[in-house]
Amino acid sequence: MVNKKIYIAGHDGMVGSAIRRQLERKGYKNLLLKSYKELDLRKQEDVEKFFLKEKPKVVIVAAAKVGGILANNAYRAEFLYDNLMIQTNVIHSSYKVNAEKLIFLGSSCIYPKLAPQPLKEEYLLSGYLEYTNEPYAIAKIAGIKMCENYYKQYGCNFYSVMPTNLYGINDNFDLKTSHVLPALINKFHEAKSKRKSKVTLWGTGKPLREFLYVDDLAEAILFLIEKVDAKDLYKKEITHLNIGTGKDLTILELASLISDVVGFKGEIEYDASKPDGTPRKLLDVSRINKLGWKYKTELREGIELTYKWYVNSIKNYKLKIIK
Repeated sequence: MVNKKIYIAGHDGMVGSAIRRQLERKGYKNLLLKSYKELDLRKQEDVEKFFLKEKPKVVIVAAAKVGGILANNAYRAEFLYDNLMIQTNVIHSSYKVNAEKLIFLGSSCIYPKLAPQPLKEEYLLSGYLEYTNEPYAIAKIAGIKMCENYYKQYGCNFYSVMPTNLYGINDNFDLKTSHVLPALINKFHEAKSKRKSKVTLWGTGKPLREFLYVDDLAEAILFLIEKVDAKDLYKKEITHLNIGTGKDLTILELASLISDVVGFKGEIEYDASKPDGTPRKLLDVSRINKLGWKYKTELREGIELTYKWYVNSIKNYKLKIIK
């Protein structure tokens, strides 16, 4: 397996770069990598030419247009179009060149807004989605169904995984487009640096969220590459696998933890006029645990590692932070 050509779509993002690091640590050398400037995955003709030339054996679909509540709600058409085009082109081209395995990465937002907790894989399409990220969720659901039905019709070894909220090295800290955890790191660091006495956060602080350190996800992907095939899931009528910690906390608790790690000593207040999003999103990870994988990095340790990287990146002028 270590000598097979593996294409990581989105290798320069937070998730893709973590997968790349993990594979390289484990001796995988034949990695196929193309930046956005080199290959726009939204363009079908370019993607098909690339696949016909390179013929990767394993494909990891980590490329996506992503963002937090603000970005998802503001750029609804782009989140739907871009993600549909990226995944459709990559999945279909993988089929055309007879790729031996494809793993498609989705998101926990695919589940209904008011689904029972924790979220089991079979809750997919059982209710209404959260409005603010509905376009992104619909695109990801389409990707899940593509993998499922390319397996059913063509026998392709394609399947999907649904990570919980991810964070870590190479995260996006731009307050206009980032997810909650990196946004809080940015906010508290800025407040500390400017000696502010107060930080105001969106919503009520009551929603519950689960977080997984991105390097743990990368270990899960390596485990799946080496140990799990589509038939192992579909024969049990599972369309995808959840990946997470199985533990959550409130945004209020998360903010308190991050402010402590950063060293911000001021007041934290909440603007309840702003949206909270889904009340709770906790994944049931019993199936992947039974297959043999479990997370390693506890939340405080992961936040400390992420904050250290963030601070070093600012010092080295490698990270552009938009206030």
